[in-house]
Amino acid sequence: MTAGGEPSPAVPPPPMVDCAVVGGGPVGLLTAVLLGWAGLRVSVVERWPRRYPLPRACTIDHEALRILQAAGLMDDHADLFEPSRGERGGYEFRNGDGELLQAIDWNRPAESGWANTNGFHQPDLEAALEGLATATPGVTVHRGWTFQSLTQDREGVSVKMTATSRPTEVTDVRARWLIGADGANSPVRSQLGIEVGDSGFQADWLVVDYLPLGEEKWSAFVTQYCDPAQPATAVNSGPGRRRFEFMRRADTTVEELARESTAWRLMAPWGVTPETARLERHAVYTFRGRWARVWREGNVFLAGDAAHLMPPFLGQGLCSGLRDARALTWRLGMVHRELAAPTVLDTYGPERTGHVREIIDEAVAAGRVICELDVDRAAARDAEMRKRSRDPDAAPLEPPHPRLGEPSLTLASRGVDGRLAPQGRVRVGGRVGLFDDIVGGGWQLISRSGDPAGLLDGQDTSWFRRIGGVIADVSGEGPVHDLDGTYERWFTEHGCEALLVRPDFYVFAAGAHSQIPLFVSCLRQTLQPTSTEGE
Repeated sequence: MTAGGEPSPAVPPPPMVDCAVVGGGPVGLLTAVLLGWAGLRVSVVERWPRRYPLPRACTIDHEALRILQAAGLMDDHADLFEPSRGERGGYEFRNGDGELLQAIDWNRPAESGWANTNGFHQPDLEAALEGLATATPGVTVHRGWTFQSLTQDREGVSVKMTATSRPTEVTDVRARWLIGADGANSPVRSQLGIEVGDSGFQADWLVVDYLPLGEEKWSAFVTQYCDPAQPATAVNSGPGRRRFEFMRRADTTVEELARESTAWRLMAPWGVTPETARLERHAVYTFRGRWARVWREGNVFLAGDAAHLMPPFLGQGLCSGLRDARALTWRLGMVHRELAAPTVLDTYGPERTGHVREIIDEAVAAGRVICELDVDRAAARDAEMRKRSRDPDAAPLEPPHPRLGEPSLTLASRGVDGRLAPQGRVRVGGRVGLFDDIVGGGWQLISRSGDPAGLLDGQDTSWFRRIGGVIADVSGEGPVHDLDGTYERWFTEHGCEALLVRPDFYVFAAGAHSQIPLFVSCLRQTLQPTSTEGE
């Protein structure tokens, strides 16, 4: 270890592991933690010798926080996240005159037990995740090692890496699986020759992070200034921090946009000056919507920005990467422990592609609204948005709630399957907290109409417990009490009495209480299609 607590770049990864993770950002680190908890030997290799110290991603949603909760991070680090609050919805569209055109309800009650939207400082999150990874048995983190090439066969992957600062120093790693969480320009994806789909959206934006030196008052967590003279975004980027983003106009070069003086000039109308703020970072990014056509080649998988890129207008880039990590790791963990057949890995890519494509499409649609530079078209857009916002019958806009893509590892359940399941506060005996912490966060079998175990035979109950399943009766008659009515509301809304939830918090099946044996039987056959009743 170095004096700063980071793994020394002189120490190569071990020659044999269960899984090699290329990329030591939040997605790669979370992946390693979750796999380590599942009993795998995991090595993370990251080409940079030190963590990047400046902001990048800055918003994270409730589902992503539930995933971090599953990794054990929220117990000590919930203060890293600043929730969006307020009556106006948290996400506003305003025109060039500052008039409110429309709002998205980012402050709505969320399914996952955490605030719907939160700001955070990525270096702090990465430090917490790296500390968690290095403390997880079986996990090692190796900074200063660069992925060079891979070959694979039916049994696994052989990986060649070099020391970033000493390219002649080569090490070889043999792994059963490899996960490329190595960013938008992923060398792993490139080596596999995987094609990338493109939404056709592209725009250069200046991203400016600053620390206010005094109190600032903003009407929303995020404000999109749909001003054809200068499209801009203002966002709360974590405790004590703010961010502005400014689109590059055709009369401005990338070099001009990237200047510090340009950042100060563009922020001045909001009173952000060298006297009122300290500039932390300014950089030009090209916002795009892209996705890998294939997320798996043999024993190699893609996750995070290596698998998808999206414009940041909905704050879903990192959230989608953390979903990838959770969706992939529960599958790999079960296959590793021989609790599931390798066929369960086949649905990872299709499920995640369908899910993320919907978010990319919505982010691109928001971007086209915000990036409009034609004055007449912008005026027509403003009029239409103004009309919708004043329509009392119009449903309030909400963040996207995509279903998993197909084919999915679910059981058809009147449209509820493949959608995000709830997490509420519960009481069990003298313990009060979120369901995953108090009851369990793996496979969840929950009913509001009695004890699910009462309908299962001993063999199914034993099998379900063996795969990490928990069983809960939230009717009020059992030991698990639904303190805020979270589960009762969900069951009522969806016309269900029972649900079976996957470890990534998506519904495997839902329906009548009497269908519980069917849910478990179908799950068993899905995970272990060659199993027999005698096993």
